[in-house]
Amino acid sequence: MALFVHKYGGTSVGKIQRIKNVAENIIKARQRGDDLVVVVSAMSGETNRLVALAHELQEQPDPRELDVLLSTGEQVTIALLCMALHQRGCPACSYTGGQVKIITDRAHTKARIVNIDTDRIRGDLSEGKVVVVAGFQGITEDGHITTLGRGGSDTTAVALAAALKADECLIYTDVDGVYTTDPRVEPKARRLDRITFEEMLEMASLGSKVLQIRSVEFAGKYNVPLRVLSSFVEGPGTLISYEEESVEQPLISGIAFNRDEAKLTIMGVPDRPGIASRILGPIAGANIEVDMIVQNVGEDGTTDFTFTVHRNEYKKALEILRSVHTELQAREIAGDDTIVKVSLVGVGMRSHAGIAAKMFEALAKEAINIQMISTSEIKISVVLDEKYLELAVRCLHKAFDLEKPRDAVT
Repeated sequence: MALFVHKYGGTSVGKIQRIKNVAENIIKARQRGDDLVVVVSAMSGETNRLVALAHELQEQPDPRELDVLLSTGEQVTIALLCMALHQRGCPACSYTGGQVKIITDRAHTKARIVNIDTDRIRGDLSEGKVVVVAGFQGITEDGHITTLGRGGSDTTAVALAAALKADECLIYTDVDGVYTTDPRVEPKARRLDRITFEEMLEMASLGSKVLQIRSVEFAGKYNVPLRVLSSFVEGPGTLISYEEESVEQPLISGIAFNRDEAKLTIMGVPDRPGIASRILGPIAGANIEVDMIVQNVGEDGTTDFTFTVHRNEYKKALEILRSVHTELQAREIAGDDTIVKVSLVGVGMRSHAGIAAKMFEALAKEAINIQMISTSEIKISVVLDEKYLELAVRCLHKAFDLEKPRDAVT
């Protein structure tokens, strides 16, 4: 008997009728003889509502109490879905993250899973039950409720699939797969039949909202077959797997972009060993993640140091730089929270030269100025003024012929 983990996002369970539809989908899978563990998010809009309530009371809500509050959203969904299954005669049992012992570290609001005890789940499966687990949440060793950050239900589903050695993890969402780019920005975007873990990891880290980055990391690390499907439209979705050497990969698989970027620059600091550490140490100490970094050394023995952070962390990072700029003997500090990052992603880059030149040429033809550049083996990212985002995506999509389907090579 095959074991599958299903995950349903907030829009898939956003209304009672949609929860009923999910229950029907689960029953169909059961009729095929599958064992099922189902992970659900909070109903669409619920997490935002709870966050807004918290901010009415505290400008910066206490992280521990915020986790206690936000974890209730998924608890509502698991109970309702089990009721819908019971109504149809399907045995099912709901559990919070704490009840199935999804153990995390203590980083409230962005915790990481460290261990999962699968005994209770396996016991229910052996009794023929569908196990419904609240996504997005866990518990520390000493019993404190934690949440995994936005999109954490994907991580819950893939982590459970890995721990249970499931045959496949199916991510049901409001899109029918992974596209070459966001169809809302480029209507000619095309659904991909398959993409590698490596490419999907880059897409997720670069701003693609289809899957959370940690869920892709889990899937790749434990080789969990992962498929993105629509809750509303029948179709094969997109399979995420390891690269098959026998398959010729397209040059570029997709274009990712991230609107949630901000840039900070500390100018005129002495150019000496350890200066980068002295700048970024306090930033890391505040648990702020740094993305792109550029350092320019001047002839006067000073350097300008620029880095990007998530836009939500911009003000906090700027305050930190202002607090240390005298100690660092910096001349000036500047910031910009009106930038975006646009990236080309594709394992096909490994065997093709000239991708960067073609990308820069396409942007130059549209008079789009590049502020920062970052590259890796399978991606090229540029930072642009946010007003150029849609134009940049469209011109690059056209330049690399991403609207044209590619026949699979067998």
